[in-house]
Amino acid sequence: MHILLTRQLEDCSDLIFRFKELGHIVSHLPLLVIEKVNYDQKKLSDCKSIIFTSANAIKFLETQDIDKNIKCFCVGLATEKKAKSVGFQNIIVAEGNVRNLKELILQNFDPSDGEIVYVSGEIISSDLDQQLINDGYSVKRLINYKTNHNKIYDDNFVEKLKVNIPNIVYIYSYNSALSFLNFIKNENLQSFWMETNLMCMGEKTSSILNEIKWKKIFLFNPGEEEFLLYKI
Repeated sequence: MHILLTRQLEDCSDLIFRFKELGHIVSHLPLLVIEKVNYDQKKLSDCKSIIFTSANAIKFLETQDIDKNIKCFCVGLATEKKAKSVGFQNIIVAEGNVRNLKELILQNFDPSDGEIVYVSGEIISSDLDQQLINDGYSVKRLINYKTNHNKIYDDNFVEKLKVNIPNIVYIYSYNSALSFLNFIKNENLQSFWMETNLMCMGEKTSSILNEIKWKKIFLFNPGEEEFLLYKI
């Protein structure tokens, strides 16, 4: 099969290797450009726990002065892997979605335990910090990166894509879905996807691309990409 992956290369290089190892053709179209945002390091000085809902939040965090034994909540396995790579030891990981992550926080951290810092990008799919505040927690949000839509695509890549449209496309976020829809419209590819299976992380993400005709739409969590191949 021909598979299109749309995350930054460092976030999907392992998956590209694995899919190629299984004999699939893999194309790579990064939809977003990730940039660091300057932030106030003092927000982390008195916190008793940290929440990460993306690996990028860890990538752009200055971690050298943070206690690596602090209780660290991660949304999924990719985020956990990144947290481990920078030295965090006390990690509690969810099953890839914010709803499960919130439940783990409620079960493993009491409001009286102290302040939580939620490290994230400018755009988030769920207002986890406000939800926890409503439940009596003290939560500060620290924004340390932003995402911009990739607007520069290689013409040669686009022409090759038109000739060999992927059987599967993986879309990982609401923002990525918006970027992919813009790409499709800008390149006049609206009618090319009727034999393509769209894999989206959550209904909110898939809703952006519902105006395009797909063979099927599947919802998935990070880490389930290979499993989905066997559902087609």
